[in-house]
Amino acid sequence: MNGTNLFKIALRALSNNRMRAFLTMLGIIIGVASVITMLAIGQGSKKSIQAQIAEMGSNMIMIHPGADMRGGVRQDPSAMQTLKLEDYYNIRDEGKFVSAVSPSVNSSGQLIYGANNAPSTIYGVSQDYLTIRQLSVEDGDMFTDQDIQTSAKVCIVGKTVVDNLFPNGGDPIGKVIRFNSIPFRIIGVLKSKGYNSMGMDQDDVILAPYTTIMKRILAVTYLQGINCSAITEDMTDQAIEDITSILRRNHKLKEDANDDFTIRSQQELSSMMNSTTDLMTILLACIAGISLVVGGIGIMNIMYVSVTERTREIGLRMSVGARGIDILSQFLIEAILISITGGIIGVILGVGASFAVKYIAHWPIFIQGWSVMLSFVVCTVTGIFFGWYPAKKAAALDPIEAIRYE
Repeated sequence: MNGTNLFKIALRALSNNRMRAFLTMLGIIIGVASVITMLAIGQGSKKSIQAQIAEMGSNMIMIHPGADMRGGVRQDPSAMQTLKLEDYYNIRDEGKFVSAVSPSVNSSGQLIYGANNAPSTIYGVSQDYLTIRQLSVEDGDMFTDQDIQTSAKVCIVGKTVVDNLFPNGGDPIGKVIRFNSIPFRIIGVLKSKGYNSMGMDQDDVILAPYTTIMKRILAVTYLQGINCSAITEDMTDQAIEDITSILRRNHKLKEDANDDFTIRSQQELSSMMNSTTDLMTILLACIAGISLVVGGIGIMNIMYVSVTERTREIGLRMSVGARGIDILSQFLIEAILISITGGIIGVILGVGASFAVKYIAHWPIFIQGWSVMLSFVVCTVTGIFFGWYPAKKAAALDPIEAIRYE
């Protein structure tokens, strides 16, 4: 018997029991739709986190004074004063894999302009800080090398600072504000970046020359940190090795001595967040995949019922020349038709549900082609796997016993 006839017989058998076939498909439909939706949510979260990290500078390297703390051990205050301006100059001049370097010092305090005041943090940095953190000046200008050399009391402010100190919408450029009683002239306003993934307002910031903050506010000779940017994200590890060798040389550390500084990269944060989201995606997919298994068991159950109901039909067909392979193929085709049809409907429903989540719940989604193909292949394999045993049972029936079956 050729494949076309077997296909027609299988199709006729399913059409005779439409409701039963649909209810059997329902398990596959829900399973496939669930897997696609859950994977879309998981991958969407991963892409969203990656985008937010990229906004902060995916190739950014942060250097902090003091050894890496383990178990909350309190360090001596002098251990937090190991980074000097010389370290910054050497990394800037000798770093082979570094494209931008900026020292970092900061102080929290009260900003005052006229009758308006607001708490904020002022950061002492160099011009490269804008490149490292992917910031840009929207109005006005960035401070110059001359301002750094003379420790000029000039600053660049974020949008939140402008809104807090100039609620009436006045032009802040050229205005003099006070930070803890020290006057600063505003020479530029940063382009708005909004809130980051941690819920922090990236526009509530003031940038000033690092020499100004070190001398006029903190009165220190050491740095609180150094921010760098690797040439490319792939060169981050090489840049870290380069920076480590420069700092160990500057700090005159012996070969067996521990680093008196800590280096962290956005790549580490990205890897950690990716592994977390991947784990959550796998967990969601496994939970959704249970529906596929339940759907497969439903197929096996309904095929068993079908074999039992059609025992006499099977006996008659075998008595007029149908081979065991023909009977096996017929019932396998029925099982595969149920799973494939359910898979197609499930894919459509899953894609629709994913976009519903995006537009109604406003969650990020990302549908990958492989997740759709995987769901479809799994539901097909499920149909074959769970349809095989009932089909094998039907093919193994004795024609005489089958005809006598009541």
